[in-house]
Amino acid sequence: MARWGMVIDLRKCIGCSSCAVACKEVHKVPRNTWRRVHDCGVGGAPGRMRTFVHMTCMHCSDPPCLAVCPTKATYKRPDGIIGIDYARCVGCSYCIVACPYRARTIFTREFDFETRDWSMSGMTEERSDRTGVCTKCTFCMSRIDEGLRQGLRPGMDDEASPVCVITCSAGALHFGDLDDPDSEVSVLIREHSTVRLQEELGTDPSVSFILPDSAV
Repeated sequence: MARWGMVIDLRKCIGCSSCAVACKEVHKVPRNTWRRVHDCGVGGAPGRMRTFVHMTCMHCSDPPCLAVCPTKATYKRPDGIIGIDYARCVGCSYCIVACPYRARTIFTREFDFETRDWSMSGMTEERSDRTGVCTKCTFCMSRIDEGLRQGLRPGMDDEASPVCVITCSAGALHFGDLDDPDSEVSVLIREHSTVRLQEELGTDPSVSFILPDSAV
């Protein structure tokens, strides 16, 4: 069984936010949810460097959101993806408080989940049932599942990869199997000095960052 993860190369990210826009178009979510790109400064003046930090669900191996969910709506798949069963979620917000990455959102008012003729393979999940329940990045798991059924390779074949990854024109986002030593993400982690956000909390996140050279 694969264990899916992502590497974000902040040396390449140009802050265009096309990944966030693609996510919102495909999943029909409001702005500043699921995936956010923060414009940040690294280092002191002179020589202060601009970089762009991506915040999304980290699909932790030990997710605090899972432990606090009273209805078991939050679940962890064998491949490491953290999902939410909307039918079980009661919108209590416990998971939002528990998540150290602020990666979860509840749509507390009616949102116009407009339907468009946007046909990207693998996106089969319902959209209109998400008002009043918790939502977050899913690593586009329906695309992954459909791609695997077709014999495709997530992280290598676009049709089986998260939309943020295939949309990134700068090549800053990489996706693949963390347990495969030959996968692109494993090679990047092995060959570069990567960091994971707030890993001191013991969450063991599945998203790693390659920092700009000036921040190393």
